Amino acid sequence: MIYNTGAALLDAIVLAIVSRDTEGTYGYKITQEMKQAIEISESTLYPVLRRLQKDGCLEVYDKECAGRNRRYYRISAAGRAQLNMYESEWYQYSNKITTLFRGGTSHE
Repeated sequence: MIYNTGAALLDAIVLAIVSRDTEGTYGYKITQEMKQAIEISESTLYPVLRRLQKDGCLEVYDKECAGRNRRYYRISAAGRAQLNMYESEWYQYSNKITTLFRGGTSHE
């Protein structure tokens, strides 16, 4: 993709993916799902996960898998509220851009 992916969009995508599973999900799986939409590496993802955890948007817990602990991320109530805000903002933004691409005028 030729468009830059800023921090807010990365946060929104991660929250959307994590919100799909009430039990939570783990980093590698999040990366694989994100790659369906954008190019991202695990080294980019983990700082996003840490920031969302620090901001109270994600809850983190460890669970044993194949004899070792795997870190899981689950969306919190604050994370769900943040995701709802991101989603609302995204639809407004994308509708304005689509309108401009189609020759219309975007009004605030």
